[in-house]
Formats: sequence, structure tokens, C-alpha cells
Amino acid sequence: MNPQLLALMTAVAWGVGGYFEKKGLHLGGLSPQVGISLRTFVALIVLGLIAAPQLKSLAHAGAPALLHLVIGGGLVAGSVGMLCFYAALKGAPLSQVMPIAFTAPMFGALAAVIIGGEPLSPRLVLGTLLTVAGIAVLTTR
Repeated sequence: MNPQLLALMTAVAWGVGGYFEKKGLHLGGLSPQVGISLRTFVALIVLGLIAAPQLKSLAHAGAPALLHLVIGGGLVAGSVGMLCFYAALKGAPLSQVMPIAFTAPMFGALAAVIIGGEPLSPRLVLGTLLTVAGIAVLTTR
């Protein structure tokens, strides 16, 4: 499938999902920790079923690859990031939380330049500045 279409579908899923997550937290009077745990449990079941046929590839991945996934995906993005996101959802309007939270691609691009050695281009600098400007417009009153 087209990567740009998949990225757009990701944005729709995360944006619409965020609405329902915020609504569920408030309707149930749930803590961010309970909300993220429920979300993670359901995702584990669905993704576990999808990934089951490919789990044998873990044996050949090697420790560095698995460590990157565990630290980057499990701890940093999956735990710290999601706990912060849910706490923000609980305490602020969705129209402010979502634009700020979804500056993640900007930070990913900066990490790729600083840590991963990808080239810093005028296009990346301009995109970063436009992202920050757009977030400022969306979140300030």
C-alpha cells in the first residue's frame, strides 16, 4: 500500500481515536494510567494475533535491534509518551493537546539528523519552522 496513504490513515486513526480516548476518560472518571493500560491491553491482543506468524523472527533480530525497540518503542514512546498524552488529554482541550502531541514527526526528524546522521536540509528547517508556527496558531488563544 502507498506509504503516504498509510501515513494519512495513521493520522486519522490517531486523531479520531484521541477523541474517543478523551471522552472515555471523562465519562468513566478514569485515570490516565487506567486508560493507557486498557488501550495497551486491547492493542496487545489485536497486534499479537496479527504478529503471531512472524514472532519467530525475534530469534534472529539480535540484541541491539530488540533493545532499540524495547527502549524506544516500549519505554519512551509506549510508556512515557502515552502516559504523558493521556494525562494531557485528561486535563486540557483536545484541540490543544493533539496539535502539540503530534509534533512527534518533527522530533523524529530532528533525532534522525542529530543521532542518525541524516542530512539537515533547508526543506527540513522550513518544515520544522512551519510546524512550530502551525502549532502556535492552533493552540494559543
